[in-house]
Amino acid sequence: MRNVGPDGRLKRNLALLALVLLGGFAVAGPTGLLAWSENSTALKQREAEIARLTQQRDALRNRVMLLDPQAADPDLASELVREQLGVMREDEVVVTLEDE
Repeated sequence: MRNVGPDGRLKRNLALLALVLLGGFAVAGPTGLLAWSENSTALKQREAEIARLTQQRDALRNRVMLLDPQAADPDLASELVREQLGVMREDEVVVTLEDE
């Protein structure tokens, strides 16, 4: 091995330091090997949340279709009027249930 001057050693040490830092980030960084299982768990949770929100969105889309002003579903319209306005027909009886 030939004799390397102070500038050569500095460059070599800086290159080695950069290589060690890159290796450290590959193992312990935010996207490294140690974070892999944590990211996998977070992905599964997000997928479950997406499935739940998709189901909720589909239910709301169905309800919007049933409330279309051009062809509203009479049962749903009647239910909403009774629930929100307290309107009822003369021949109906209201039965209240107490919560425990």
